[in-house]
Amino acid sequence: MPATPTLRMLDLDAAEPNEAVVVVDVLRAFTVVPWLLERGARRVLAVGTREQAVALRAEHLPDALLAGEQGGRPYPDFDLGNSPTEVAAAQLSGRTVIQRTTAGTQGLVRTAGSGLVLAASFVTAAATARRLSAAAPRQISFVITGASLGRDGDEDLACAELIGARVRGEDPDPSPFLARVAPSDHGRYFASDGADWAPVADLGRALELDRFDWTVEATPAADVPAIELCRTTPPRSMNGEEPSA
Repeated sequence: MPATPTLRMLDLDAAEPNEAVVVVDVLRAFTVVPWLLERGARRVLAVGTREQAVALRAEHLPDALLAGEQGGRPYPDFDLGNSPTEVAAAQLSGRTVIQRTTAGTQGLVRTAGSGLVLAASFVTAAATARRLSAAAPRQISFVITGASLGRDGDEDLACAELIGARVRGEDPDPSPFLARVAPSDHGRYFASDGADWAPVADLGRALELDRFDWTVEATPAADVPAIELCRTTPPRSMNGEEPSA
């Protein structure tokens, strides 16, 4: 049995490449990405700035859709914002989507070059834990992207702690972890009297634990200056071996 890996919890400013990295953004970038793929997107590409997203479409991918936000608010000239509720209702079959967000894609950019990078949230938590167990790294860095811009990031820390516990072979009650999302600094925007860009329905989407039985792996795109986000299905068992029939 592989040794239990060392787990590091880092805020966004401390993010850097490592053997294995999990970039966590529950509200909302990495709740959105699985929905982009579920709704049929052929490619999802992440970049660090709005200008890079616009240039990538103009110079390489004229038919791509732009998705993202700044400080939570969708860019007025982008095709999609950063709402999983919006994306879950979209028809994206065969489309390429270029994503730029304030926290999630920043973590991907800062950890590029790692041996393994996973983009995670509660909707892919179990699959992310299985993928990490299969990779059996000696150390895993969890980038708590919500711990930026003066926010506590507790929604992302809760997700990271649940995934970490599952990697260690534990099976904790997920309820206390999920309960930390709404009262977190960022989660409070998604109340009924919250920000106009933060629908309550997005909070519900973010709390759909293990909604997807696959995870999102980030690698440098081979043909364009961006990070490619791909759907990967890890082994069903937690030790990296396929279960016997």
